[in-house]
Amino acid sequence: MREETATPAAPHRVAVLVLDDVLPLDLGIPAQVFIAVPGAPYRLTLCGRTTRPVTTAAGFAVTVTAGLEALRGADTVVVPGYAPHLRELPQDVLAALAGAHARGRRLVSICTGAFALAAAGILDGRKATTHWKYADELAARYPAVSVDPHVLYVDEGQVLTSAGVAAGIDLCLHLVRRDLGARTANGVARTLVAAPHRDGGQAQYIKRPLAPEGPGVTLAATREWALNRLHEPLTVPRLAAHAHMAPRTFARRFVTETGTTPLRWLLAARLDRARELLESTDLAVDHIADRCGLGSPSNLRLHFRRALGTTPTAYRTAFAPTARPDSVRVHAPTTAAGPSAALPSRPETTPGTPAATSRQVPPSPLPQEGLPFR
Repeated sequence: MREETATPAAPHRVAVLVLDDVLPLDLGIPAQVFIAVPGAPYRLTLCGRTTRPVTTAAGFAVTVTAGLEALRGADTVVVPGYAPHLRELPQDVLAALAGAHARGRRLVSICTGAFALAAAGILDGRKATTHWKYADELAARYPAVSVDPHVLYVDEGQVLTSAGVAAGIDLCLHLVRRDLGARTANGVARTLVAAPHRDGGQAQYIKRPLAPEGPGVTLAATREWALNRLHEPLTVPRLAAHAHMAPRTFARRFVTETGTTPLRWLLAARLDRARELLESTDLAVDHIADRCGLGSPSNLRLHFRRALGTTPTAYRTAFAPTARPDSVRVHAPTTAAGPSAALPSRPETTPGTPAATSRQVPPSPLPQEGLPFR
């Protein structure tokens, strides 16, 4: 592995805005995820309207150490969910959020925190999500927002929103992956005993009748089996045979259980494997394509461009640990307000490539007809 020395970047400043009656789990998620990153590349501050104890929705109080001025110095602002979510928020809170957005800072909401971003006008003209139970209310109250109730999170570049509660883990891991690469994010997920990628979106949690498949039936073992054989030709009939099901029954059950199709899931898994190999090895792109089951370098580049808006080579340049260990490696892009201190960047996109994406976890670009796909 190539090694060079470099000056560690300053910590990326994360301000978590604690509103009255904040949901405790929503508040704890960003703190737990970001402090679990080795090397402390993130510096967390809990802030509120004033430096006073804030009562949570569970009745106990949380001490905040800063007021709204913390949003002016933050690189990322996180708004956890709160109750009741339809209440009017103070104008100084909305102004502080709008100001952070105007300065080009990254705005993130967890669960019903999306209502605060919407009230500040930050979600106008954007895609967003929130807990599926409240998605219709978000869409009705803020018609300028395009609400998707089915995904676990939506990444619109500088504005990101997550679905209900535990989907905040998915979004925060996505932020670590976007900032520091898949290898670091997967390590954090292991530390937290969390899935690096959860299958499908939150549609799988919406109450609806399920076709009876027999008690205790799950395809988890087949998915694990497939993950160990990504370099092999994997088809729906082969996966179905491992699960001892007819192909049509298997495909239907797979969508019910994961919220996505077998081919979409396979493509996402192969791209994630490619990302890890690009970060952790010096293998040539053709060898990585073969190991991931994507067949050829051109096929890998095609799907990489569609899913991530970059090339394998550019991704390796951005995320391979050539300068210093993952624990302290960050990249500072330029925002509308100039360079954000220690704000790590995603690989650059090329002209004509959309910068904003709406994603389920794992990302699921559609395989195209006629493209080589094992």
